[in-house]
Amino acid sequence: MDKIKRFFLSFKQSSSLFFLLKWTFICLLIGAFTGSASAVFLWTLEWATNYREANLWIIALLPIGGFIIGLSYHLYGESVVKGNNLLLEEFHSPKKIIPFKMAPLVFLGTILTHLFGGSAGREGTAVQIGGAIADQFTKIFKLSNLDRKIILVAGISAGFSSVFGTPLAGAIFALEVMVIGRIKFDAIIPSFLAAIFATYFCDIWQISHHTHYTISSVSELTLTTILWSLLAGIIFGLVSMLFSKSTHFWGNLFKKYIKYPPLRPLIGGAVLALVVYFMGTTKYIGLGVPTIVDAFNIDLNSYDFLLKIIFTSFTLGAGFKGGEVTPLFFIGATLGNVLIWFIPLPMGLLAGMGFVAVFAGATNTPIACTIMGIELFGIESGVFIALACTTSYLFSGHSGIYTSQTIGSPKHLSFNSEKGLSLTEIENKRNKK
Repeated sequence: MDKIKRFFLSFKQSSSLFFLLKWTFICLLIGAFTGSASAVFLWTLEWATNYREANLWIIALLPIGGFIIGLSYHLYGESVVKGNNLLLEEFHSPKKIIPFKMAPLVFLGTILTHLFGGSAGREGTAVQIGGAIADQFTKIFKLSNLDRKIILVAGISAGFSSVFGTPLAGAIFALEVMVIGRIKFDAIIPSFLAAIFATYFCDIWQISHHTHYTISSVSELTLTTILWSLLAGIIFGLVSMLFSKSTHFWGNLFKKYIKYPPLRPLIGGAVLALVVYFMGTTKYIGLGVPTIVDAFNIDLNSYDFLLKIIFTSFTLGAGFKGGEVTPLFFIGATLGNVLIWFIPLPMGLLAGMGFVAVFAGATNTPIACTIMGIELFGIESGVFIALACTTSYLFSGHSGIYTSQTIGSPKHLSFNSEKGLSLTEIENKRNKK
C-alpha cells in the first residue's frame, strides 16, 4: 500500500514539475518580448515628453494627433479598440486570439497622445502590449481555453510589472484584476514568472528608468493614526469613484454627440489645446511625474487632483490612448498632499497612501496596490498603505475604470444582488432604475 501511495505521489509531483517547466519556458518568452517592448516604450515615452516640454508649440497640433489616432483605430483597429476591456472579455468568454495589431496601435496612439499634450498614463499601453504578445503563443503552442486564460494573466502581469518596475505588484495585479473579489490561483506561478522575467528583460536594456519615490517619515502606529488612516482611505475611495465615473461620462458624451470616431479626439484635442494655452501651464498634461514627486515633499495647490481628474478623464473619454494608472498616482499623491490640512499624518506618508489607494479603488485591486506601495516606499509604511488601499477599495463601490470586470465576491452584503455581473451591466441596471 505504501508503495502505491508513493507511486501516485510521485506522479502528482511529476505533473507539477511538467507544469512548472512548461510555464517557465512560455513565461520566459513572454517576459523577454514584453519586457523588451516596455523598455522601448518607456524610452520613446520619455523622448516624447521631453520633446513636448522643450517645444510647447507642438500642443497646438493635439487635434491633428487626435485625428490620426482616431482614424488609425477606425480603419485598422475596430477589433482592438476596447483595449484592456477586450483582454478581460477574452478571459471571461474566450472567442478568438487577441490581434497582434493591438500592440503597435496602442504604442503609436500613446506616444502621439503624450507628444502632443494629452493627459494619460502608460500602464494601459504596457498591459495591452503584454496581452497581445502573450496571446500569440496560444496558437503557436495550441493551448487550451484554460491555458489561454493563464497566458492572458501572464501577459498582463508582464506588461504591468515591466513598465513600473514592480514585479510583485504586477503579478498580483494580473491575478486580482480579472474578477473583483477573486484571485485566479491556478495562474499564480505563471503570473509571477512572467512579471519577474519581464522586469528583468526591461531593466537589462538599460534604456529606460523607473521613478523613485521616498516617504521620509512614518507615524507611530496608534489607535488614533489608524482611525485617521481609515478616514483618508474613505476619501481616496470616493475620489477614485469620481475618476471612474468622470471617464465613463466623457466617453459616453463623445459617443452620443459625435458619431464619426476620428472626430472625437480631434475635437477633444482642440478643446484641450485651448485650455492648456489659456491656463499657461503643462502641469496637468502627460504623466505629471514631477508633480507626483513634489507631492511627497512640498505644499501643492488644493485643486491639483481635481484638475488632473478633468484633464485625464476628458483626454481618455475623447479617444486618446494611454492608461489611467499614472494619472491616478498623480491624483492620489496630490490629494494626500492636501489632506495634511486636517489629517495629522506626515505629508509624505499621506501622499504615498493616496498614490496607491486611489489606484486601488479605481481598479479594484487592493492587495496588488498594497504590495506596490511596499515595493515603492518600503515596509515601514506598509500598515498605513494597507489600511488606505482596502478602505478605498470598499468605498469606491462597484465601479472602476475597467468596465468588463465582473463581481466574483461583492464588497459587502448590500451588493449581493450584483454578484456575477460586469461593471457595465451593473451601471446599465442602475440607469434603468
